[in-house]
Amino acid sequence: MCFHVLNRAVARLTLFEKDEDYAAFERVLGEAVARERLPIFAYAVMPNHWHFVVRPQTDSQLSDFFRWLTHTHTMRWHAHYHTEGTGHLYQGRFKTFPIQADEHLLTVLRYVERNPLRAGLCERAEDWQFGSLWRRRHGTPEQQSILSEWPIARPRQWLARVNRAQSEAELAALRHCVRKGAPYGSSGFVTQSAARLQLEHSMRPRGRPRKE
Repeated sequence: MCFHVLNRAVARLTLFEKDEDYAAFERVLGEAVARERLPIFAYAVMPNHWHFVVRPQTDSQLSDFFRWLTHTHTMRWHAHYHTEGTGHLYQGRFKTFPIQADEHLLTVLRYVERNPLRAGLCERAEDWQFGSLWRRRHGTPEQQSILSEWPIARPRQWLARVNRAQSEAELAALRHCVRKGAPYGSSGFVTQSAARLQLEHSMRPRGRPRKE
């Protein structure tokens, strides 16, 4: 099953001030892939958070990979900035939600790869160096080796699709999934994966239950 994964810096701290900060994180990312071999379909590293789309091959691989990634990055970040002992770097455990491997997966991949463009960090999505879109187009074979082939065909004119704005309804649905950890897909997929992964709580409306 495919998953979107997100983590943010604590208190909106800027994690990545300069290119070297991004490069340091991507070195840790390469080490994490070498350790865990987690298939990564897309990612984007932003000033105070990051997104990934992945497909773990075992029940523990998702947690093992991102636990090691965040812990190792935190230790090296504090060592570089001489801030050891000053507290957490990330808000806590990453947020994640499962994705149906069809057009819904393409929607999430597009959402992740256009994130820097949506944030105004570049003029075109493929210009942002710290993500999968740039890495697939411009990276060395070694840089590209951390990325896995998608489980579905990449559409023709993918760049044009990524650079085209997403609808407000699409963004609202994805943000709901991020916030609640709710599955993203058809109604059948949502029901089945919520039961399989014990995510029924993500399907409940907010607020107190109605009185009978």
